[in-house]
Amino acid sequence: MNTARVLIDCKDKKGLVYKISKVFYENDLNIVSNQEFVDKESKHFFMRSVVEGDFQKETLKSQLTLALGDGANIKVIEPAKKNIVIMATKEPHALGDILIRYIDGELDANILAVIANRENLKGLVERFNIPFIYINADNISREEHEKKILEELKKYKIDYIVLAKYMRILTPNFVKEYEGQIINIHHSFLPAFIGANPYKQAYERGVKIIGATAHFVTDDLDEGPIIAQDVIPVNHRFSWRDMQKAGRDVEKIVLARALKLVLEDRVFVFNNKTVVF
Repeated sequence: MNTARVLIDCKDKKGLVYKISKVFYENDLNIVSNQEFVDKESKHFFMRSVVEGDFQKETLKSQLTLALGDGANIKVIEPAKKNIVIMATKEPHALGDILIRYIDGELDANILAVIANRENLKGLVERFNIPFIYINADNISREEHEKKILEELKKYKIDYIVLAKYMRILTPNFVKEYEGQIINIHHSFLPAFIGANPYKQAYERGVKIIGATAHFVTDDLDEGPIIAQDVIPVNHRFSWRDMQKAGRDVEKIVLARALKLVLEDRVFVFNNKTVVF
């Protein structure tokens, strides 16, 4: 017996759930779980189903396409570990959290390598028996540095690239190479504080919440489709270092949550927004 995650999105119209369920029934598939949503403003339908039974992936997809029409986006995914590469700089909190979850079996993924533009995290990564690839960014252009990174990435079959506090802005050419496959984490609820040490800037402005956003990377800096977010309260008793420490905790939790959602095929991207089941 096989299992599949069936992801469908299309223009909303009457009878969609009936047509989809009919295909499942005619193939003698058991629906283990099902979630659906209609975006009323765009009149767009989203559905994620997990089914069990004996089926051929391409045949099932073809039958669903025939039932719904060519305008439907349909994915039939057999659950399997996805391949990820992590990119980092020198902050250990987000990377370390992912590595621990990975070793504990919490992430349905294979971490193929960690690529960094600093050597600070080499010892941490090597404790987990994961290849650490250092690519020096000093005295070369951003384009030259990215070319070297892309040469390394092309050695692997990658599903997702995770930016675990990778502190360099990616060029449009790099983003295009892995469009929809790059996940980033940043201090989202400090939008007025850009540049160096945003937590110190937040402290000086007396903010009352800090948080984090995990999102897909696009050419618009920190404006890609949002996967997960969270906030925590702070007050006047927090120094900027206290805020930084608390913020890093939020960052690693939100990144791990987003990564889990993506690895389980729970995220639809539509019009620079996400639908998350």
